Amino acid sequence: MLRLIAGLEAPETGRIFLNGEDITTRPTHLRGLGFVQQNYALFPHMTVGDNVAFGLRNRIVDPVTDETVVARRVGEMLELVGLQGLEGRMVGQISGGQKQRVSLARTLITEPKVCLLDEPLGALDANLRERMTIELRKIREALGVTFFHVTGNESEALAMGDRMIVLDEGRAIQVDSPDAVFHAPATVRVAKFINSYNILGGRTEGGAFRHGDQRLQMPAGAGEAAYYALRFDATEIEPAGASVAPGRASMPATFIASEFMGSRVVHFFKCSDGALFEVERHLSRSDPVEYRGGEQRLLSWDVNAVLLFDASGRRIAAAQTKGAA
Repeated sequence: MLRLIAGLEAPETGRIFLNGEDITTRPTHLRGLGFVQQNYALFPHMTVGDNVAFGLRNRIVDPVTDETVVARRVGEMLELVGLQGLEGRMVGQISGGQKQRVSLARTLITEPKVCLLDEPLGALDANLRERMTIELRKIREALGVTFFHVTGNESEALAMGDRMIVLDEGRAIQVDSPDAVFHAPATVRVAKFINSYNILGGRTEGGAFRHGDQRLQMPAGAGEAAYYALRFDATEIEPAGASVAPGRASMPATFIASEFMGSRVVHFFKCSDGALFEVERHLSRSDPVEYRGGEQRLLSWDVNAVLLFDASGRRIAAAQTKGAA
């Protein structure tokens, strides 16, 4: 998709518009777009400063020939991305995170209308990726440039985006704010992409949701549902056989294992039909609790936290479920 927008490939069908203007057949170098690639694509025989200045000096339209202007703009851009003082270093003398910043600076210095980013953080380690996520937001806000950021990392997308597009087999299946995508996925596929939901298959039967041999309470007024979804952090772990308050659904499960994730712990349970059920506990809210493998527990949750999806995988609207989250 990025290659189509950039003009590196031609679409077989459809048109591409930028600010209402058809750019489908416009040459790449005349589109006014920037492209930051995953593998940096820096010139290894050039210094950091020359890499950043390349677009200014060599663009076909209005190249900058005054080296004083080039040096000033390169210095300003390197300061913006936190690389001031590294102008004279060769690309092989800087780290992966610094290379990504150089790649970004080389693109942004040409003042593109839109900056296309192809998984720019994919080659970085987890620590650096988290820091660069914050830095990219700051840089974007400082310059006021639209970033079109493609990533397969759902956490990265939720953290960075103002508007999020979920693509599935070449189609946009949900376009919304990250908050809306996370809390109200439009389809079962979106819920799976977010990777924060337990999704149980089954059917509506006698006013309840039948999943295997379990009957799970549904939000009042819900219609025919084929999928029952609940966020990992919306479940309480109770003693086996405990009674639950009205308005809460419950299901017995067998504890398998826990995984420590730094700020949170994920507990894994097995349902009676063998399906895996995850429960997430944030350590800022409660102290860690240890469970024994094979231990029987009762999992419970507020019915209004449940999302329901029909047989086609589309979410049943909240109005139809009278208050479902």
